[in-house]
Amino acid sequence: MKKLLLIIAIAICSFGTQAQTKTAAVPDVILKTNGEELKGKITKINDDGVSFVYTGETLEYAIKKSDILKITHSSGRVELFSQTLPAQDRQKDAVSMTATPADHHNKIAVLPFTFLMDNQPGAEQVGLKAQEDAIGMLSKHSDGYTILDARTTNATLVQAGVTRDKMIGYTMKNLCDILGVEYIIDGSVIQAKGYQTSTSGANGNTKVKRDDGDKIKDVSSSSTVYSNAVQRYDVSVSLHIYMDNNASIYNESHKAFLSNTDGSYSGPLEYLLKRCPLYRK
Repeated sequence: MKKLLLIIAIAICSFGTQAQTKTAAVPDVILKTNGEELKGKITKINDDGVSFVYTGETLEYAIKKSDILKITHSSGRVELFSQTLPAQDRQKDAVSMTATPADHHNKIAVLPFTFLMDNQPGAEQVGLKAQEDAIGMLSKHSDGYTILDARTTNATLVQAGVTRDKMIGYTMKNLCDILGVEYIIDGSVIQAKGYQTSTSGANGNTKVKRDDGDKIKDVSSSSTVYSNAVQRYDVSVSLHIYMDNNASIYNESHKAFLSNTDGSYSGPLEYLLKRCPLYRK
């Protein structure tokens, strides 16, 4: 009987040790508002920040709560930070909510982009196309989020009287309430005329007519002169992401590495989306 009890006790201790080892192998994960992901061990959480040690290291770091979007603890528990800002840090708006916070949760709307050509308002169609492209790129990497399609977003804004010229009179919380989303992406595409490249040249053609005695009877010639000029553009994209409490969680700009001839913005747009906190690999 004593041997049986001893075997059971050893088995329980062994199981507990294995469970602790397995749990210890799972790190705490901190997702910052700039999209950076930190893995390691959280040693302390206080009112101002979090004390953190990277996996395999001993040096302890202090991270501000305002820089943290989410913590996934080793136990699997998820703790959100940017959604629980102190009341005094939230802007107070006079408008009433048209949707409950639960209805907002994990929903994203992308506004039509602002398009500027040489610092002047450009074609509205370019801003609408950039909106569609941003939705298309993010939709492929938005696991856990619901993204409103462009037509629903734009129609809802128009029906609420929120036109582009009046949008400056609305806070991002107002727009989140109207659209029923938790996040809003506001972007701009800026094009500027860069340098011109040009080519020129000439083509010549000479015809010689000979008689049977191999003597030249007639000589004719023609030539063509041509030139070609190509305009190149410098392109940059800006992205600003807000939450439904007016908190700004991402604000970055990126310029295309090389100027191009068609004003393409897809490179800078993709670069920014991949680094925003809503992007999932």
